[in-house]
Amino acid sequence: MTFEATYLGSNGWFIKLKENNIIIDPWLKGDLVFPPGEWFFKGSLEKEISIKEQVDIILLTQGLPDHCHIQTLETFKKDIPIICPKSANEILEKIGFTSINILKPAQKTHLCNISFEATAGAPVPQRENGYIIRDDFNNSFYIEPHGYLDENLEKQNLDAVITPTKNLELPLVGSFVKGADVIPKLIHKFNPKFILSSTVGGDAKYSGFLNNFISVQEYKKELNCNLIDLKSMQSIMI
Repeated sequence: MTFEATYLGSNGWFIKLKENNIIIDPWLKGDLVFPPGEWFFKGSLEKEISIKEQVDIILLTQGLPDHCHIQTLETFKKDIPIICPKSANEILEKIGFTSINILKPAQKTHLCNISFEATAGAPVPQRENGYIIRDDFNNSFYIEPHGYLDENLEKQNLDAVITPTKNLELPLVGSFVKGADVIPKLIHKFNPKFILSSTVGGDAKYSGFLNNFISVQEYKKELNCNLIDLKSMQSIMI
């Protein structure tokens, strides 16, 4: 079987499976601001992103603003099921969502003919989520936006992994996104047909104190699978 993956920019993806559509970590409108304010870190979209197709499930990997973006989430119907880590729960309740499914690493749930298994993700500082997603039609993929792979996961074959492919580093802190480091581990663990590059792309501009100190390290080795680096709103059939 096949599914369609559309990159929305930043951490966002729209996944079109055979019977249901999943939107992941969407940032579609408004600015992205990290506390304590715009002076510290601000992202601005060049234009708002419109999703014309039905969204059946919202999947969030973290409770931070670049994954759980309040202004974007406020635009969705409040009865859409959401799967998320505990860190996003309070925000989603305040927005008014009525079907919030909180998963901790190693926990699973099944919605709309789709199985979701939470994996241990980035410590930022609380432990957030990655996910292994499988539907009832043999489609499968893994996603984690900071390059943190749960070492407790069993080796298995997946169609695709969605991951950063670059390291983002700060002085004294080191890499807070470990995309370049995690790629060999992902290939060994999941034997994917496709690697979809995420996290640092899209049509957005960034400013603020923190942005001045972020450096980027590329992954430069050859791969034995397809590495796909999509631009915002581009799609690929897996």
